[in-house]
Amino acid sequence: MAIALPNFEDVRDALLRDIRNQLPAADVSVDSDWYVRACAVASAITGLYQHQAWIARQILPDTADTEYLERWATLFGLQRLPASAATGTLRISGTVGSVIAAGAEVQTAAGTLYTVTAGGTVGGGGTVDLPIEAADAGAAGNLSGAVSLTLAAPPAGVQAAAFLVADLTGGADVEADAALLARLLRRIQSPPHGGAAHDYQAWALEVPGVAGAWVLPLRRGIGSVDVAIMAVGGLPSPSLVGDVQAYIEARRPVTADCLVVAPTAEPVAVTAALTLSGTTLATATAQITQALAEYFAALPPGGTVIRNRIAALIADTAGVVDFVLSAPAANVTTTADDTAVEIPTLGTVTIT
Repeated sequence: MAIALPNFEDVRDALLRDIRNQLPAADVSVDSDWYVRACAVASAITGLYQHQAWIARQILPDTADTEYLERWATLFGLQRLPASAATGTLRISGTVGSVIAAGAEVQTAAGTLYTVTAGGTVGGGGTVDLPIEAADAGAAGNLSGAVSLTLAAPPAGVQAAAFLVADLTGGADVEADAALLARLLRRIQSPPHGGAAHDYQAWALEVPGVAGAWVLPLRRGIGSVDVAIMAVGGLPSPSLVGDVQAYIEARRPVTADCLVVAPTAEPVAVTAALTLSGTTLATATAQITQALAEYFAALPPGGTVIRNRIAALIADTAGVVDFVLSAPAANVTTTADDTAVEIPTLGTVTIT
C-alpha cells in the first residue's frame, strides 16, 4: 500500500495540535511564537519527506531520474546511445569521366552540410550515385524525397546541383531517457539467452540510428536468422545495414547464419474528409498525421494495416464530429517470407 506523504500544512497543523495537547494554555495563533516554531520545523520535516520520496523513485528504473537511470542501465551492460549521422545516396550529374573525390561537401538550401563518403566517376549516362553522410550527427540530418542539394565546390565538368536518390536516414539524436528505459526493461524482462530471437533484436537496437528491428527466423532455411531493420527517418541505408550486420556478427552464436536486411516499403495512402467542431483543419490534420505515424511505426514487416484502426485514430481526434475514410478502402497486407520482406509505411495523408 502506498504511503500518503503529508504536505507542509499537514505537518504544521500536527505540530500545533501536539503543542496544544501538551500545553493547553499555549498560544498557537498565527502571530504566536509557537506558530513560528511549528512552521520552521514543518518546513524541515517536509523537506525530509520530499527527499525520501525522491530516493524511493530511484529504487526502480522506470521512475528513476536521468543519472540513476543511466546507472541502472550500466548494471546491465547498457550505455546511452550516442547521436548518429544520417546517410543516403546522392545523384550527381556532369561530363562523362569527371571525378568527384571523397570528402566533397554538399549542402541544402537551408545550409545543412553533408560529405561525400566515397568518390566516383561520372558514367556514360552523365550521372553517378555516391554515398553521403551528414556533417553533424542528429535527426536534423534526415531528408526524404527528391531534395536538391548543391556541391560547395564542384570539380571541373561536374554540375553544382545534385539530387537525392535514396533518402537520408539513420540520423538520430542522443538516445532519450524513454528509449534507454525501453531497452533496459527489454533487457530485464528478456535476458540474453544464447542467441534467442530477442537477442538479435536487442543487438540490432544497440546500433545508433536503428529505430526498429524484427527477427525473421528460418526465412532462408535451417540455421538462418534474418533481421529486418528500420532507421530513424525511414528505410535504412546500406551503410547502416552494414553496421548492424557487423555488430551482430561479433555477438551471434558461431553456428548461426545471420543476415540483416532492409525491408521494402509498402506506402499506404490515407484519405479522409472530416466534419469538425471546435478545432481547425490544420490542427486536426497535424494530430491525425502524428497518430498515424505512431501507428505505422509500430507495424512489423509482414504486418497488416487495419482500416478500422485508422478510422478509430481519426474518430479519437479532438474536434472530429464525423468523417468519411476513402483510403485505404480495405485492410492492407504485406509479406515477410523467403520471397520478400515488406513493411507497411505511411504514404500520402490527405485530409479535407
